Amino acid sequence: MENGAARTAQPVIVAIDGPSGTGKSSTSKAVAAQLGLSYLDTGAQYRAITWWMVTNGIDTDDPHAIAAAAGKPDILSGTDPTDPTITVDGVDVSGPIRTQEVTSKVSAVSAVPEVRSRITELQRAIASSAVTGIVVEGRDIGTTVLPDADLKIFLTASPEARAARRSGELKGADVDATREALIKRDAADSSRKTSPLAKADDAVEVDTTDLTLPQVIECVVTLVEEKRAGK
Repeated sequence: MENGAARTAQPVIVAIDGPSGTGKSSTSKAVAAQLGLSYLDTGAQYRAITWWMVTNGIDTDDPHAIAAAAGKPDILSGTDPTDPTITVDGVDVSGPIRTQEVTSKVSAVSAVPEVRSRITELQRAIASSAVTGIVVEGRDIGTTVLPDADLKIFLTASPEARAARRSGELKGADVDATREALIKRDAADSSRKTSPLAKADDAVEVDTTDLTLPQVIECVVTLVEEKRAGK
C-alpha cells in the first residue's frame, strides 16, 4: 500500500522524442493513459501556431513576419491522453492542423526562434503544473524543453517503416512520396539552428522498426515503472 501511495505522490515527467512515423503519438497517449499521467503533443502546438499564421495571411516564408506574430495566438492544449484537445483563440483546431498545407509549412514556422521560445515556455508551464506527472512528446523535449525530465526516450525506426506507417495514417498517400517527405522534414528539423531534432545524451533509444505498437507501449511502460520504482 505504501508503495502505491508513494507512486501517486511522486509525479514523473517523461520526455519522448523522435521523428515522425516512429509511433511516438500512439505510444505516448497509451502510456499516459495506462499510468494515469497527463499527455502533451508538442507537435500539435507547432501545427496550431502554423495554422494560425496561414489562416491570418502571415507569409510563412518570411521569418521576420512569423517572429512578429508569434505572440499573438492564444494556444490552449488539453492534456487528457484519451481525448487530447487543442484550441487557438477558442477555436478547436484538432482537425485543421493535420492538413497537408500545415504539414508542409510547420518546419519553417517551427525554425523561427521566437516561435520556439513562445511554445517552449507554454510546454514548460504545462509540464510543471501536471499533478501526477506527464508524458511530453516532441522533437526537442529531452534536449531543450525539459532537460531535467525524469525519463527521456528517443524512438527511432527505418525510413521505410516510418513511411509505411505515415501513409497508412494519411489515407491514399503514396509510400515513396511519404518517405521522401519524411526524409526532407528530418533534414530540416535536424539542421535548424534553434533546438534541432536530436537525441539527448541520457535518453534511452528504442528502435520501433520491427516492433508492433503494443510491444513499443509495453517497453515504454516498463521503463517508466522502473524509473518510478527507483525514485
